[in-house]
Amino acid sequence: MNRGGIVWKILVPVVIGLGVVLWLFHREFNPSVWDSIHFDGRVLWCIALAWLFMIGRELGLSWRFRCITDRELSWWQSVKVTMLCEFTSCITPTSAGGSALSMVFMNREGIELGRATSLMMTTLFLDELFFVISLPLVMSVVPYRQLFGFDNTFTLGLETAFWIVYVGICLWTLLLFLGIIVRPRAIHSGLNRLFRLKWLRRWASKADELGHNMEITGDELRRRSTRWWTETFGATVLSWTSRFLVVNALFLGFVPMADQLVVLARQFVVWVVLTVSPTPGGAGISEWLFTTYYGDLIGSAGMALVIALFWRIISYYVYLAIGACIVPGWVMKLKK
Repeated sequence: MNRGGIVWKILVPVVIGLGVVLWLFHREFNPSVWDSIHFDGRVLWCIALAWLFMIGRELGLSWRFRCITDRELSWWQSVKVTMLCEFTSCITPTSAGGSALSMVFMNREGIELGRATSLMMTTLFLDELFFVISLPLVMSVVPYRQLFGFDNTFTLGLETAFWIVYVGICLWTLLLFLGIIVRPRAIHSGLNRLFRLKWLRRWASKADELGHNMEITGDELRRRSTRWWTETFGATVLSWTSRFLVVNALFLGFVPMADQLVVLARQFVVWVVLTVSPTPGGAGISEWLFTTYYGDLIGSAGMALVIALFWRIISYYVYLAIGACIVPGWVMKLKK
């Protein structure tokens, strides 16, 4: 990837995201909304809190990279790998994400490629496991009608998409669990037999590679202690929860009367749906989904747009800027 290619990949999501924001502002925004916003000490403190939660997200991911590599990566190396993963997530469809390329970034920092591949599989499994476990807990404490109890086409479509994607996450997590922890060789063999079918044969090599990686990962993970699993999963919980709490901090500043538990629960729904976003980093879709889904808690489409813009700046656009600074130098060193 040359410098021009990097610039192009950065510009595409920026244009998509800002284009949708401008369209929403043109359609929904009322200039009087600015009159109702007072950037007093409380609002500024809550914006700063949102930034702190995003730092907590990076701390959790860096801590996890440190843990899964048995401290072979320094804190600085772990931070670099984390930032490169975040940048990759911003310029690729969310379904791909940056985690899938973490093996390349870890290898660049000195981790042998085969082991880095198994560690990448581990991070994928931990992320999916977090959603599989946390969503039933969230729905047990937040009334279902607060998530999908609106009689309109948007909510019906969102609810359908959510459950389809969540079932897919559960099945993928089950496959990873069986293929990594329980019966890696049997799952590998089963995948090879399945992908010998005529209409699946084109993906046979990728399925074989997946099964092989599962076996390697399983050999490593089955030797891990309870303490190791507790630490790595704890870091995963810290990273995802911190990302969700960014929105809570913004609501605390701009819409303090909103139910914070409902705000948090809806973040789970948003991120599950965004895992299948076709645009780079969910650009455009994220802004539209946020303003529409949270609109009833805010009461003003204009205010929803303001909060959505702060949310995307903190959790998305800042990583494009950081990546634009880090990636060119990283690529040049890789070529050398």
